[in-house]
Amino acid sequence: MAVFSKILTMLRGDVHSIGQSIVDNNANRIYEQEIVEAKAHVATARQDLTAVMAKEIQAAREIERLQREIGRYETLALEALRKDQAALAGEVAGKVADIEAALAAQTRVRDELAGHIARLKDLIRGAEMVLRDHERELAMAKTTESVYRATATISSSMGSSGSKLMSAKESLERIKQRHQDTADRMQAADALDGEFGDKALERKLAAAGIGAGPDRKADVLSRLQQRAALAAGASGDKPA
Repeated sequence: MAVFSKILTMLRGDVHSIGQSIVDNNANRIYEQEIVEAKAHVATARQDLTAVMAKEIQAAREIERLQREIGRYETLALEALRKDQAALAGEVAGKVADIEAALAAQTRVRDELAGHIARLKDLIRGAEMVLRDHERELAMAKTTESVYRATATISSSMGSSGSKLMSAKESLERIKQRHQDTADRMQAADALDGEFGDKALERKLAAAGIGAGPDRKADVLSRLQQRAALAAGASGDKPA
């Protein structure tokens, strides 16, 4: 029996732990549902308040009617007294007394309703203020949970796709290396062309004074001067 009791205790502990875990995992949803239910209770309280306020309006209307009745019967009693109808005036006075009693009772009812209305209004205002605070807290809790969930998702994605990211980085490095190799080959080709191609030949011709080079202008000028001197000698003039 002792073992069986311990097993039952353990099972109750497991059930409690499972239930607590479910509550923790759905805390925001439970909190939101509690707010929804509280708002429904407040809405019901507002409806009840309107019913009480309607009764107060009815009581006030009845008070006004009774006051008019009292005024009317008092006028009739005075008229009976003026006509020496004392008995009739007494009967009317009794009617006025009954109406005044009803008026007093109705006034008490109206005052009690007014007190209930004031208290209900205070309770509803307080409940609505608390609900607004809870709704703000719920919004903050949802936002915080979303941030945590997004952070966890990013962390999980980075962990699971770390090898993919490394592979992508390696691919990028290979592309960069291929581009660098191409640039180096182009530079080497330019260097070879400078040594063995047309550019090398042009440099050799320029070094030998062949072709258009820096001294070409001087050569042309010297040739023209010689032609001018020959022309002057043939005409008998001396060049200036």
